[in-house]
Amino acid sequence: MAIVTGADEVGTGPTRVRERFLHNGSVEGGVRDLILSSWQRSQLLGLSPDRIELPYRPDFEPDGRLIRAARPVLERLAARFAGSPMNVALSDGAGMVLQRRFGDPSMARSLPEFQSTPGFVFAERYGGTNGIGLALAERRLCHVYGAEHFAERSQTNGCTAIPVRDPLSGRIEGVLCLGFPSNYADPALDTVIRKAAAVIERRLLQQSSARERALLRAYLDSGRLVRSGEPTADGQRLIGVDELARSGLDHRDQAVLTERAAELISRAQRAAVEVTLSRGRRVTLVSRPVTSRSGVEGVVIEAVLHGDTVRPRLDVPGHAGGRLGPSEGATPPVPAAGRPGAPAGAGERGTATGLLLVGEPGVGKYAVAARRRLELLSEASARIGTTLDVTRTAGELAEMAVPRLADYVTIDLPEAVLRGEESADPRGDLRRTVVHGIRDDCPFYPVGERVDLSPTTPQARCLVNGQAVLEPDLSTAAGWLAQDAEAGERILAAGVHSLITVPLLARGLVLGVASFYRAQDSAPFGDDDRSLAQELATRAAVCIDNARRYTREHTMVLALQRSLLPRGLPEQNAVEVAHRYLPAESGVGGDWFDVIPLSGARVALVVGDVVGHGLHAAATMGRLRTAVHNFSELDLAPDELLTHLDNLVGRLDREHDTEPAAGSAGVIGASCLYAVYDPTTQRCTLARAGHPPPAVVHPDGTVTLPELPAGPPLGLGGLPFETAEIDLPEGSRLVLYSDGLIEDRHRDVDTVLGRLCGALADRDRSPEDTCRAVLDAVVPEHLVDDVTLLVARTRALPPDRIAAWDVPADPAGVAGIRAAVTRRLSDWGLEEVAFVTELLLSELVTNAIRYGTEPIRVRLVHDRTLICEVFDASSTAPHLRHAATTDEGGRGLFLVAQLARAWGTRYTPRGKVIWAECALDSPAGEPDLSASYLADIPAI
Repeated sequence: MAIVTGADEVGTGPTRVRERFLHNGSVEGGVRDLILSSWQRSQLLGLSPDRIELPYRPDFEPDGRLIRAARPVLERLAARFAGSPMNVALSDGAGMVLQRRFGDPSMARSLPEFQSTPGFVFAERYGGTNGIGLALAERRLCHVYGAEHFAERSQTNGCTAIPVRDPLSGRIEGVLCLGFPSNYADPALDTVIRKAAAVIERRLLQQSSARERALLRAYLDSGRLVRSGEPTADGQRLIGVDELARSGLDHRDQAVLTERAAELISRAQRAAVEVTLSRGRRVTLVSRPVTSRSGVEGVVIEAVLHGDTVRPRLDVPGHAGGRLGPSEGATPPVPAAGRPGAPAGAGERGTATGLLLVGEPGVGKYAVAARRRLELLSEASARIGTTLDVTRTAGELAEMAVPRLADYVTIDLPEAVLRGEESADPRGDLRRTVVHGIRDDCPFYPVGERVDLSPTTPQARCLVNGQAVLEPDLSTAAGWLAQDAEAGERILAAGVHSLITVPLLARGLVLGVASFYRAQDSAPFGDDDRSLAQELATRAAVCIDNARRYTREHTMVLALQRSLLPRGLPEQNAVEVAHRYLPAESGVGGDWFDVIPLSGARVALVVGDVVGHGLHAAATMGRLRTAVHNFSELDLAPDELLTHLDNLVGRLDREHDTEPAAGSAGVIGASCLYAVYDPTTQRCTLARAGHPPPAVVHPDGTVTLPELPAGPPLGLGGLPFETAEIDLPEGSRLVLYSDGLIEDRHRDVDTVLGRLCGALADRDRSPEDTCRAVLDAVVPEHLVDDVTLLVARTRALPPDRIAAWDVPADPAGVAGIRAAVTRRLSDWGLEEVAFVTELLLSELVTNAIRYGTEPIRVRLVHDRTLICEVFDASSTAPHLRHAATTDEGGRGLFLVAQLARAWGTRYTPRGKVIWAECALDSPAGEPDLSASYLADIPAI
């Protein structure tokens, strides 16, 4: 271990850093965080490096419990360091030095009085940064070297200090400190001081054992237990604890008795309780206060066994071994035996009494507290982390701790962690996430408020060193008060007096900080409480990190899926549409929906669902949605489109089986419902592949669930799909949804469909209002699957905006069609597009007459665009090509492509339709219809 001292002749190192600190300069990285925190606290306490005055208290007990335990250890340390400039000091839990030993006895005469005489108090609040004060503040082994001392007069020295704890209570009883000149530092001193402190703690435990042995002797001297063969005054037979096992009480029964006995000892009063054990057996525990000759007060617990609870062997004497519970040390056996000459079976049906436990009330409280801590940790394993929600998991930690560990708990998490990310600076973006306590009116920062931590706060210190920080008395915690003096005073006024703050660490990542507070009549926190809080926080941090990582993955997949879903609905006049998408709580699925404008003013409505959840399902959904768009461009019938989609899913399955992606599940299949609505006929053609059928709300409010051919799920292959047609008068609502809306293992499907129909049964609702009503009435509280909802209210194209003519199969008839079209466009006020429309229809009708089959028919549809359609009975589709300058034909479709906004072919059961759309608003980018533009088109 490298030791850094303050002896630096060139003016660098800790001496230079300390000077910068005292002049408010930056010292980041120049000194240990432990020392920097202590300097900051010293400044907040108003201490001055050149005017440190330690209080002197001569009224300490010269032969107290700690001194008796430490005296031989101090003597051995003095002998070990004989002749060296080592100074050994022992202080109490408040920092007052009780004993001193010197390697060189003459040092006592040469050192300043505060370094040589017991009685001076070295707590940090009086002496600033020093070994004893820092060990008490940090509650662990600490080193202070040279210029790291806050007081100028101590900067030529170094010291190593370690707390000494009571092994039973865990409370810090004192501090053992080794002082030395700054150039005398040796890493081996850590081992020496650790072993010395351990010996002192062991001797403290032996003192407790001796006290309990004295209590047992006092109990025996009282004559409560008699010698072998003598009956008790009340005629009961006395047995020993070891005879309990032979009497049929298993280890669980004995553990229950011991736990209840410890509780009785902790109450420190005469009492009797009946305990029911396994198989209905009963034992009465009697607590009897007792005082030893030296004045030690304790409690003895006797076990009175009833009826057939115990069946002793009269030929084998038992022993009432007094158990010391949580302390160490043996207890002399107490003889007891069955009463000679007793009638057979008398002992079997009567009662028997045995000595079960001896102890002091304080020790009993420690035993009970230890058991409750174990119970709390066991319960926390089951109750923390029941969800994959970061905030809820943090709340479960607080709920577990209140009131069994703390009266109030606050938890602060970085905003990045709440989003599922890693925080680059956990101290810089903390947000109050949880406030939970025995009351709701304690003035902590509210949930949602940003928390900016001062470097001196216990929360900031624990985030820096990664260890829990205990502040037993908040009224003297300068660093905590400096965070917000006004809020701190309000919290103290509310009775809050003690704090443990713990970093939430998991897999090397800082996730936030948890603060545990005690208030009012609760005892101040101790080191056992700090260990328990650390263990609770560690377990919770792993669960929070699991939730954070899930949130990150869920957010990524959800972002991917939302990017693959429609960002906005296309403009069209056929239907008025509203939609909803709700992702599942446990993972994003593969649901999608779409609204796709088609030729002839029609519109396609699509809802689909990929089997599975996660990234793979979302990516597959994106591929299928793209495929549906591509197939719809071909103007395929719904059943044909589903057939192509079925082939695609099967191919994806085969690709996955050949080269499976790491960690992905196969695309087992998908479902889809594809509907095409035509506003000119008010009819809807539908086909479905393993998808729930839609609901139809008629204009009068009647709700029906049309019977559609089911069709197999996509990906099975080999089975045909069928279409069905339904009439949808204007104002009807077509409701498409995924199975997540109605299917739930906790609900009956027929019941849910009834609720759905009830929510839809309203004649005046808009699609948006319909979506809200359905979600409120049908969607479960916890979504186990994605929910997709698409509501389309139909519109009808007025008959006066549709014109149609039958065309004879004679080129001479084209002129008459042009004239009729021109008149109709004039009636519609569309004279500006008459010239282009004449050219388009001339080419399309001429091609139909030349290459098609009768009957031939022309239709104009005045919608958002002017749609020109030419029907014929042939199934031969034209193809666009670039004609050479020497070709006599082949330029008709080229002209159509140049003049139309869009054009294409769709097939019908009795032929085909060649269609073209003319823009009515002449936006930028539409073709220039001037003579110069037409002159550039090759001659026909």
